[in-house]
Amino acid sequence: MSSPPSVQGPSKNQLVTATHEFDEIDLRILTALQRNGRMSNIAISQIAQITAPPTLRRTRTLEGKGIIRGYRAEIDARKLGFEVLAFVFVGLVSQSNRDIKAFEHVVQFWLPVRECYSLSGETDFLLKCVAKNLTELQGFVTNTVMKTAGVRSVKTAFSSHIVKHEPTVPLSQVAAPPPLGAARKPRLQPSSR
Repeated sequence: MSSPPSVQGPSKNQLVTATHEFDEIDLRILTALQRNGRMSNIAISQIAQITAPPTLRRTRTLEGKGIIRGYRAEIDARKLGFEVLAFVFVGLVSQSNRDIKAFEHVVQFWLPVRECYSLSGETDFLLKCVAKNLTELQGFVTNTVMKTAGVRSVKTAFSSHIVKHEPTVPLSQVAAPPPLGAARKPRLQPSSR
């Protein structure tokens, strides 16, 4: 009777997350797509250093696992007339689950809000908002945000200019595995003094 096959863990050339095992090829694919989401599969395969069919399979796997959440054009809001970028800090009367969920639901329908973050500390939510002018933003804050049930406090900060805009993940900080086939460095033996 033969013994059952052993179950092996990830190799040393893989980074394991709760949902996916990464290797350097995955990181190359992600880096290429972060630079240019319209890059062809053949161009990506050249960067990934594998042929086109496995590149496509890996890309589809990254999409299927939700690691690649989508592809979209990055649009300059100012060139479309949205001159104001502001951050609105919202404090709720209560931090009960019901009140938080109610606010999270209503904020989905506010068009000026482009991003909403739940925070810890004295501010419960941070809203990133765009508007065509100050009057439009002030009207939104006064007539919508401040009049929403459960809102205790609202503070607004306007952006004078953007210092850094990097809407990507810092893939260079991911614990990248050594290159495939790379020789491992020998360990230094402790001195026996």
